[in-house]
Amino acid sequence: MTDQIRQDIEAQCREKLGRPELRVTSIDAIPEGHSGFTYFVGVEDGDGPSRYVLRLPPPGARIAGPADVVRQGRIMSALHEAGLPTPAIPAMSSEAVVDGRPFILMDAVDGTRIEKAATEHKAIDIATSAVEVLKRLHGLPLDKTGIGDEESVGLQSEMMRWAMLMQRAPEELTIRAGELGGLLAVQMPVERAPTLVHGDYHYGNMLFRGAEVVAVLDWEIAQLGQPLLDLGCLCIVSIRRQYRGAPNPGGAIDVSIEDLYRLYGADAEEMRWYAAMSLYKYASIFGYNLMLHRRGKRPDPMYEGLTTTITGMIDEGIQLLDRGV
Repeated sequence: MTDQIRQDIEAQCREKLGRPELRVTSIDAIPEGHSGFTYFVGVEDGDGPSRYVLRLPPPGARIAGPADVVRQGRIMSALHEAGLPTPAIPAMSSEAVVDGRPFILMDAVDGTRIEKAATEHKAIDIATSAVEVLKRLHGLPLDKTGIGDEESVGLQSEMMRWAMLMQRAPEELTIRAGELGGLLAVQMPVERAPTLVHGDYHYGNMLFRGAEVVAVLDWEIAQLGQPLLDLGCLCIVSIRRQYRGAPNPGGAIDVSIEDLYRLYGADAEEMRWYAAMSLYKYASIFGYNLMLHRRGKRPDPMYEGLTTTITGMIDEGIQLLDRGV
């Protein structure tokens, strides 16, 4: 299959980049992360070597939601043009032209992952950069987001999305999920004007140069919606530090949620709901992925290490909202 991808992306690069002598010299799956179907692509022609990142949907997938890589490309291209830290997109196609699939080709950004950045720089400096980028994203006019023509997603629809996913998680881990869902429903806050929402905004989806965020990646579940959902995602990284020994690929840097509220300028009382919503959301995602792993549909043993995280996040969300009853 990699040989077919190599042949197809070479032909696409020659055409779309205007480099008729281009050769693909390497194509390597990117090991980091758990989304798959992302590759480093090395190319060479008379202008010297270049490196790109290729993103494909899963084979045979319906091109919608997280599998709609071209939609992700439109978002990143729009944000890059607006001066925000996302990769440039030199080529993409909604046609099934690379191994029978659409594709996007991104510039490879020179940056380090959070695991390395966290050992070399202060956690608060990393968090400060991440929150500053987040505020810039949320300040972008909707018509500059690449998806400005889409309907915004309200909080009730957001809740229902994750409730449906939670129902497919292992039942023994989600016994109290209904209790948390009920508290979220009755304490839902007043909505703000919609903005671009990344949807999975954490340090593991960023690249760094020093302590500075130089790329925000993985726009699979981006939407127009409520901005504080993204700050809630970032808070989950801090909350998950209490589950010692459990995987935390979002980047377990030591920054309190109070510091994150302060950096963003968010009200702590309002953020209780959004933090609880994010706990519910990630518990449902982890539980769903664990179900897929156990059934052999998407093997990833990392999720077996998250059972106490899933139950703990649901309990933590209930504790947060019980204070408001």
